[in-house]
Parts: sequence; C-alpha cells; structure tokens
Amino acid sequence: MSGYKVLIDTPELDARVRSLGAELVERFQTIEEPILVIGVLRGSVLFMADLVRAMDRPLETEYVRASSYGDARVSSGKVTLSDDRPDVRGRHVLLVEDIVDTGLTLAALTKALRGAGLASLTTVSLLDKPSRREVDVEADLVAFTIEDAYVIGYGLDDAGLFRNLPFVAVVDGD
Repeated sequence: MSGYKVLIDTPELDARVRSLGAELVERFQTIEEPILVIGVLRGSVLFMADLVRAMDRPLETEYVRASSYGDARVSSGKVTLSDDRPDVRGRHVLLVEDIVDTGLTLAALTKALRGAGLASLTTVSLLDKPSRREVDVEADLVAFTIEDAYVIGYGLDDAGLFRNLPFVAVVDGD
C-alpha cells in the first residue's frame, strides 16, 4: 500500500459514536431487558467496543462472522454467514456493521436474524456508501455517509492490515 489520506479523524469518530450511543439509549428506553448487541466480525469490533461503552444501559454482546470480500477489495457478490450465530429468539437485537457497501451482507444478516424469531432488530453502521448499493437495504442509523472509495482504519482493513488505525482513511489511488 502506498499511503492514505485521513477522511474521518479520531475526535470526529469519538463525538459521532457518543452521539449514536445516546440516540440508541433513547430508542431503547421502553425496553427493560438487556439489548443483545451483535457485531459483524471483524470490521465492526472497534466501532462496537466504543459504541457499547457509550450506551448507559444493560447490554449483552455477541459476534457473527459474515463476509463477501475475503482478502479482495471488491465484494464477491456471495455472502458467507457463520453457522455459530447467537440465539436471538425473543430478543431485542442491535446489529453493528462497519460499512454498508453493496448491501449484500446487511441484507443476508437481517434476513437470517428476522427468520430466527427476534423481538426487534435495529441496525447501525459506521459507514454507508449508497452509491455502491446492489440491493435495497439501509441501516437504521449511520455514523457517516461516504463517497465510493476504499477505506481503512477503525476496524476496516486492507487484506487484514490497518484495522488498528484510530481514524478512517482513504487509500491513495482509490
């Protein structure tokens, strides 16, 4: 990789995640039982960790593995979901995504979760690239809407690298 340009810096990420956390607490205020927060591995891990810390209410956390990229920069068009998904029957679920690009992963996950008998589903994504959408799906809440560019950092990777950057950056040449 030749380099990158910071798109969303750390203070902007922190402020928006805190704001989303407060918005979600408000949204779930009538629900007494703990919300089941499910992060989509691996990209959502940093976003989810910060988001749940910004939510002052009882929560449980789980993860699900879903992929349509592998080590490529372009979606394969085929979404693979892990078989070891958490039991969501009767639960109020918050699904946390790193990025909604083609929409294929979010569509597959929401279909699988809704088919498993949950009480309610709310989806939140760190990033949204509506110009890349291949299916009609939107996250309920989005931290940032971005143009079509390959991004890394804050959980997003390039062939497994750069997830640890404390900001979101556009890869040079993209």
